[in-house]
This record gives sequence, C-alpha cells and structure tokens, in this order.
Amino acid sequence: MGVLGSGQLGRMFAIAARRMGYRVHTFSPDEDTPTGQVADREVRADYHDLDALARFAREVSVVTFEFENVPSAAIECVASHVPVRPGGQALHIAQHRLREKTFLAGKGFPTTPFLAVHSRSELTQALARLGYPAVLKTAGFGYDGKGQAVISRPEDAEEAWRRIGAVEAVLEAFIDFEREVSVVAARGLDGEFAHFGVVENLHRNHILDVSLPNAPVGEQVAGQAVEITRGIMEALDAVGVLCVEFFLARDGALMVNEIAPRPHNSGHFTFDACITSQFEQQLRAVCGLPLGATDLLRPVAMVNLLGDLWQTGEPHWEAACADPDVKLHLYGKTSPRPGRKMGHLTVFGADRETAHRKALAAREALSGS
Repeated sequence: MGVLGSGQLGRMFAIAARRMGYRVHTFSPDEDTPTGQVADREVRADYHDLDALARFAREVSVVTFEFENVPSAAIECVASHVPVRPGGQALHIAQHRLREKTFLAGKGFPTTPFLAVHSRSELTQALARLGYPAVLKTAGFGYDGKGQAVISRPEDAEEAWRRIGAVEAVLEAFIDFEREVSVVAARGLDGEFAHFGVVENLHRNHILDVSLPNAPVGEQVAGQAVEITRGIMEALDAVGVLCVEFFLARDGALMVNEIAPRPHNSGHFTFDACITSQFEQQLRAVCGLPLGATDLLRPVAMVNLLGDLWQTGEPHWEAACADPDVKLHLYGKTSPRPGRKMGHLTVFGADRETAHRKALAAREALSGS
C-alpha cells in the first residue's frame, strides 16, 4: 500500500493495513511522521519531485491518500505507474472550495448559497447579492476554520479580505443551522456502498471537538443524508472512503458544507466501536475487497485532544484511563501547539448521552480538573 501524506489519518490507516498483512509505504516532505512511525517505509520528498514520486509508485501496488491537497501533477505522475484510489477527479474537486461548490450545485446537490470572489470589488458585489452576515473562505487550502472570515456588516469586508490574504475565494451565505452532521461512507471498485450512519459533530473555535454517532435527526433526514452521500460518491466515481459534512437547517433542510475524499476525523470512533473501521474500509475498497459490516457495537463518543492540553505540562493520562471504557489514541506528534490535533479519546457508555458525558469528563481529567 502506498499512502500520499503522513498524518494521523495515514497512521490509523497503516495500523489497519498492517493488521491485515499489508506492507505500507508513506510519502511526504516530512520525517518521523505519525504515519511514518508505523509504516514499513517512510519516503521523505517534496510532492513536486516527480522522480521521487515515480520511484515510490513503482514499489507499491496501489496508492491512496491521507489528505487531499496533493498537487495534480503528483497525482498524474503516480497514476501513470500504479492505480490511484480515489482518482484524481475526486481530489481535484475536493481540494478547491469553488470547484467543489460548483460541482455539487451543477449536479443538483443542495449547498449553501455561494458566489465566487476574485477581487475586492467582486466581494462588494457578492455581499450586495447574498446579504449579511456572510462567510468569506479561501478557495484553496483551508481546514479547521483556517482561511475563513465572517462578514457581519459592510465595514467588515476590508478586514475580511485582508485576513484571507486577498486571494481567490468563495462567499457563502451565513446559515443559522440547528446542528452539523456528517456521513462517512465507502464505495468499492464494483460500486458497492456502505456507510456509518449520520454523525453529530460539535465544534469549538471552528475545530471538530466531539463526534457522536446516531445523530438525532429523524429517519427521513438520515436517509436523505445517506442518499446524498451515495450520489456524490457515484458522481465522482470515488473508490475508497469519503465524508460529506452537512448543515442541518432549522427547517429540516440539509445543505452540503464540504466533502473529504478520505477517512475523516468524525469517523475516528469507528476504529474502536464498529465491526469494520473507516480505515479498514478504505483499505478494502482501494484493494478491491468486499466492504465490511459497519454496525456500531456499543454507544460511543469521540473527543479530540488538542495541543492546548500540554500548556501546563504533560497531560494526566492515568486519570483519563482510570475509566475502563476510555480508549486513548495519540498520534506521535512531538510538538504540541494550541489548536493542533494531537490525539483523541473514544469513550463507551450505556447510551449516547452517557458516552458523551464520560468523554468530556475523561478529557477534563487529563488537565487535572
């Protein structure tokens, strides 16, 4: 297995792959990475180094992605030597917000109202059409709230344009949503489809904080979210795991916020709590194996562990792990920084609410609270 990227998603994918007997090579510009620490081989080279990419591709049987912001030339280079799944089309669309929104709207999938913005004057015109408040987002390379600015009134526009770097952007109407949900699903080489249900996601400072499976959205909304996800995967001809993030408006309408053609933070609970994790499912899909069952074995909650927890020293791991229902996952990152994802906890409970409460308590215990 070849993996482009070397973060925590690749790490958990490599663990799943090695458990099934596959060898894993990872490629990224960094060394001693979360993926590299558990891979059979860690290749350190730039994504623009086509010779290194070609050598990497010739040593593996199939390549997949740990993150989507890989240059198109790199994808084309690797694909000339070995199958790449998901393919370049899915990555090309997902790595650029404007392409993504345009693709989704063109295929008839529900999105937030949006307009392209290429200049300061276009921003003024777009605000006149969409109204206030609105959210300005860079077209490329944005995640965890980076590259975004809320514009609440006309006088905020100049500062928002400066904050995103005066680059190509998308202006979206501000949605007063009831909750944010996601669907993590997989599609096989033969079109087989499987999903992990609708997950409720709670954010803090634009970063995913808590994920809770079996979101309380009702059967009709849940069914619609799954069918939209299936439709997007089919439209992209995506093979592998893909996550669709949704806003659920207060009137019950679903709107696609973003897509990620890879395993996703909101599916981390599956590593411990499902018959088949999202990472094993990714492996099965890209290798042409039948997909595994996605049943949730017990009620569970997932909470992220950010670098903020290290501000007063090493967290109290023994305090969180004193609860036998807590599973600790650390990503092997050596430099904790505020807002950086360093690990997560999956915590089981008798029911959804109990699991959520216990997960928050276990994280509080890490800081001595």
